Amino acid sequence: MRRNSRNLAVALLCACLSVALTSGGARATSSEPGKDVQADAGPCVAAAAATDDDKIIEVCGALIDNEKAAKPDRVKALLARASAYDRKQMIDRAIADYDTVLRLDPQLADAHNARGELWRRKGDRPKAIMDFGAAVKLNPDHAAAKANYKSLSLELERIGAMMAVAGKPSFDCRKARRPVEKAICDNPALADLDREIVASTFRTVREAKDPRQARELQRAQDDFIARRNAEFGKPGYDLQKAMRERLQQINGADGY
Repeated sequence: MRRNSRNLAVALLCACLSVALTSGGARATSSEPGKDVQADAGPCVAAAAATDDDKIIEVCGALIDNEKAAKPDRVKALLARASAYDRKQMIDRAIADYDTVLRLDPQLADAHNARGELWRRKGDRPKAIMDFGAAVKLNPDHAAAKANYKSLSLELERIGAMMAVAGKPSFDCRKARRPVEKAICDNPALADLDREIVASTFRTVREAKDPRQARELQRAQDDFIARRNAEFGKPGYDLQKAMRERLQQINGADGY
């Protein structure tokens, strides 16, 4: 997805290469009295076509800053420089260029999608989802934006689901009767551990090679619960340590 958006400026600029070079050159060399000579977009076009990032930043930057640059040329130069900044991992500068592009032309779906990808890489999911949504609204057939919007929406749903159960154990605390269960309900860290242990046990039992292995895995979990209930409150028993060790035993040293 990112590769497509990064090459956006190159594609746009190359498409108008002959026009830009011809019209730009003609404007620059015009000797008609009183005619306002516009900036030449040719060097920026050539640098973008060659994907020379340092050159793009230099010459397209000069075009962007030139008050005589035509609006379409400035937009193309900003897109080229944003892509160059992106490739050089200068994300904030790339976003700033896309901001300017979209102030000049808010209808560019590609620019919304490209900026959304940058926001996502920075970890700002709300801004990313807004940009992906704007791109899809402008162009319902935008494949990259649609895929980005869908994947980020699913990611946000998972995060929301995790937040909804954060600090809650696998069982209903209203029905907790044992001291160890009440202790787990009163401690968010223990509650999260309990939920992870139960979820990991369910996963390993479900993925067992055969019914016999599944029964052994479930029996190991039942034995852990029995020991936990019996030993909690006794001198030297560390509930959190026991639960962490149990989780690592289920998931393995690599965490899965």
